[in-house]
Amino acid sequence: MQSFQPPRRILMGPGPSDVSPRVLSALARPTIGHLDPEFQALMEEIKSALQRLFNAPDHACVPLPAPGTAGMEAAIMNLLEPGDRAVIAVNGAFGGRMADMAGRAGASVMTVDHDWGQPVSVARVEAALAQAPTKVLAFVHAETSTGARSDAASLCAVARKHGALSIVDCVTSLGGIVVDVAGWDADVVYSGTQKCLSAPPGLSPIALSKRAQQVITGRKEKVRNWLLDFNLLMSYWGGEGGRTYHHTAPINALYGLHESLVAIFEEGQQAAIVRHARMHEALVAGLEAAGLKMLVAEKDRLPQLNTVCVPSEVDEGAVRAHVLKHWDLEIGAGLGPLKGKVWRIGLMGASATAWHVRLCLTALCEALVAQEFAADVGAALAAADSRLA
Repeated sequence: MQSFQPPRRILMGPGPSDVSPRVLSALARPTIGHLDPEFQALMEEIKSALQRLFNAPDHACVPLPAPGTAGMEAAIMNLLEPGDRAVIAVNGAFGGRMADMAGRAGASVMTVDHDWGQPVSVARVEAALAQAPTKVLAFVHAETSTGARSDAASLCAVARKHGALSIVDCVTSLGGIVVDVAGWDADVVYSGTQKCLSAPPGLSPIALSKRAQQVITGRKEKVRNWLLDFNLLMSYWGGEGGRTYHHTAPINALYGLHESLVAIFEEGQQAAIVRHARMHEALVAGLEAAGLKMLVAEKDRLPQLNTVCVPSEVDEGAVRAHVLKHWDLEIGAGLGPLKGKVWRIGLMGASATAWHVRLCLTALCEALVAQEFAADVGAALAAADSRLA
């Protein structure tokens, strides 16, 4: 075997995003023990920073030792017990994954299905909640498979109205658009580090309300996942009065998360949100000037995940292969019913810059012209620059 030397890619797919040099440098700092007093102090800083980032001052906020899907599984497996009723809004791949997990937890699952690319309908969800007593409403705030944003505040409100706990997937939204856990009165909200936080994949920040914590401690049966059982996990992350060994924390990954949190607060959370919005407006202007159309209606689009319709005469896979080969640029393909029909272009964290926007438009236009699609790169760049001025 020889040492692996990865190619230098420009990551503008649905995740991971580019990792900043300062975060990569933090990952290389000396490893210390997971019960070392200095590491425990770092844990406390991370917990407080996540409360600030989520705007969840009264929630327990910790990073789970696995990617964002672990946050989803932890939320569902901790709150649901066999026989509980769960209403799951499905408007893309990740709502469908929530429903699958809820079924594996033994819950009685009712899905509220939507066309991919549409936001979750608050009225339809409320109608489903009104049919029978419901333990959990789960939905995706920022659906990564489509680029659609749903109204988290209204959905959490109807959950409370009908006595249900809310689970909100914010894997793609945290750090890129407003995530207001306290304002939403949400119960469990989880995310991932590899999107708008621009840290490597492998950790899932999660926030749990006091209501959710009470439900978890009052369960009739053990959680069907040992590693992510909050009754066990919080004995390590709780902190006050000492920590009990639960698992060996991914120490260097937590260095990286800590550095990414330092960076986002240095920039300012609102400034980061504005930056994502500006880059999105510039990218969309350029794409439309190149003759392309967006999947999601303007009012429902995510700035950090842009889903572009593939023209009927274009081979979408050949375009992705072209920009990867000639520009070291990664953009994403469609999932499920959108496979072969869309590209997913991420503007997340360190990948949400004017340089990324201009490079993506240049590479994409070149790939389209190679297939005899008339994409005017000059017009695309001029349109983007007009929004960046």
